[in-house]
Amino acid sequence: MASSSGTSSGSSTLLQNSGSEEDLQALMDERKRKRMISNRESARRSRMRKQKHLDDLMAQVTQLRKENHQIITRINIITQHYLNVEAENSVLKAQANELSHRLQSLNEINSYLNANNGSNFDAEDATSLAFTEPADSFFNPFNLAYLKQPIMASADNMLQY
Repeated sequence: MASSSGTSSGSSTLLQNSGSEEDLQALMDERKRKRMISNRESARRSRMRKQKHLDDLMAQVTQLRKENHQIITRINIITQHYLNVEAENSVLKAQANELSHRLQSLNEINSYLNANNGSNFDAEDATSLAFTEPADSFFNPFNLAYLKQPIMASADNMLQY
């Protein structure tokens, strides 16, 4: 961009170059300033996204801890219920076992009385019993009509405390 016209034209070229350089510098400064503003805004958005992500994670942690606490509470309640049912089951098994033994004993007594019905008792025993109790009495061991039926046990009435 050199000119051959002399000093006046040379100095005007320098002034033009100088103005052009200042304009170029101002343009570069403006671009630099815009880039800095853009970078700051981008960094601000990035920090906001990061903070939102952190807040979401903290909310998720809180929710999961709450659910975990509820699950532990339910497990404890169910475990306690299980232990209560186990204890009740144990009591029922013991009662069933006792009733089974009672039934077996009563059936043995029944079979003994049926086997000895009228065959192994003295006439004196029969007459003494006949005078103390009526002949058709439930308490007369020689009137064994009520013993002909099997003895049945039911757990329905056993749990009345």
